[in-house]
Amino acid sequence: MRLLIIFLLATLTSPLIGRPNVVFFLVDDLGYMDIGAYNPETFYETPNIDSLASTGVKFTNGYAANPVCSPTRYSIMTGKYPSRVDATNWFSGTRSGKFNPAPLHSNMPLKELTLAESLKEAGYKTAFLGKWHLGPDPKFWPENQGFDINVGGHNRGSPPGGYFSPYKNPRLKNLKDGEYLTDRLAQEAIDIIDDYHSNKEPFLVYLSFYNVHTPLQAPKKLVDKYKTKSQSISGKEFGPEEQVWPGAKKRNVRILQKHPTYAAMVQKMDEAVGKVLSKLKELDIEKETIVCFTSDNGGLSTSEGSPTSNLPLRGGKGWLYEGGIREPFIIRYPNKFKASVSDVPVISTDFYPTILDLANIKQKPNQHMDGVSLMPILKSDKGEVKREAIYWHYPHYSNQGGFPGGAIRIGNYKLVERYEDGNTHLYDLSKDLGESNDIADSNQDKVTIMQKKLHDWYKEVDAKFLRPKGENTNPWRP
Repeated sequence: MRLLIIFLLATLTSPLIGRPNVVFFLVDDLGYMDIGAYNPETFYETPNIDSLASTGVKFTNGYAANPVCSPTRYSIMTGKYPSRVDATNWFSGTRSGKFNPAPLHSNMPLKELTLAESLKEAGYKTAFLGKWHLGPDPKFWPENQGFDINVGGHNRGSPPGGYFSPYKNPRLKNLKDGEYLTDRLAQEAIDIIDDYHSNKEPFLVYLSFYNVHTPLQAPKKLVDKYKTKSQSISGKEFGPEEQVWPGAKKRNVRILQKHPTYAAMVQKMDEAVGKVLSKLKELDIEKETIVCFTSDNGGLSTSEGSPTSNLPLRGGKGWLYEGGIREPFIIRYPNKFKASVSDVPVISTDFYPTILDLANIKQKPNQHMDGVSLMPILKSDKGEVKREAIYWHYPHYSNQGGFPGGAIRIGNYKLVERYEDGNTHLYDLSKDLGESNDIADSNQDKVTIMQKKLHDWYKEVDAKFLRPKGENTNPWRP
């Protein structure tokens, strides 16, 4: 009896008791308007994600920390703006335009205490599945950044063998030819969840889909389904986007969603999300599991086939306009909070402190210094967070045509600053979500205030800028 009492007391006082599981879905290149929960008129079918949004907290002003992949992935893992370590473009993107790009640090430093490492310290088992793209060689891969298991995560940003096996992936064994990558990752996640749960271990399963990144590939039967569906949709598919620098190729932007293969890729991703969520329900751990869902940048709308439209948002992946940075952003934890919708601006750095808060793990402000816990918003649809502004810094020429620049959002106002010439543009997003009406000239006082705050932030994070290409050319400096 005495031993039983000691065991019960130890169990009740264990730091792991009551710790929620964490499932994190990160989708590559998924646009804000690609999800039914954010766009009821979308061409794509996403019933599982829509259900997740309706049962959790849906943020309508959720942002990625950067308009391309690696920097945003860094921000989620570290809780920091990527400008702090010059991880400001996809690893290793060094495209030049009128000027040379800023210096680029192409790995997530091992000294960072990642989200996975913080959870491991608290007794969690951790697994990473899918796209990593946070370092050039194995010493920077998931197994050395806090994950016990790594399925498919390596240096490449797109699947080297495509979406059908054989995958040519150094961290993913081939099982059968013709298997679809997204299905495989979902099954691997389910198996890991089964294993961790059977051992009664709290877990982080971080499922980082390669979908919907190029190459555009999906099962033929599903592609044919959307080909049929697209026949009922008529209208102009493309419109002009600005020519962003001298000599740059003029860009067209997709303005109509009807790409059958992309739609099939979205559906396969949604199905995978549904399978994992069904496993949580089957194991009766749905209510005690935190589920997060987001994307690393906006939808691909101006290059590489331009498969999706982000309208009414302007631009897309690689652009500082809303189409490049505004993302689906969902958090669900049934044991702690009810479903709601929040219009408070939030950003990818916020996931780290929020998950620690929800898991009752002590905050690490020296690590996730640029994120804030979203607990006040999760607890109440009238909740707020103490933050005046959010920032972006992209000192590169994007593959998709986007210009080098920075941006700041304060309330409903967003200021965009171009690094080639220092020109600024101001938009009121509450009235102009498409950023078509530049109100800078009539609001110079607001421009001055926001620009100063942006420039102070550049200094705080030691931001780097464009570099001269020749003796007679000098880029703008703040």
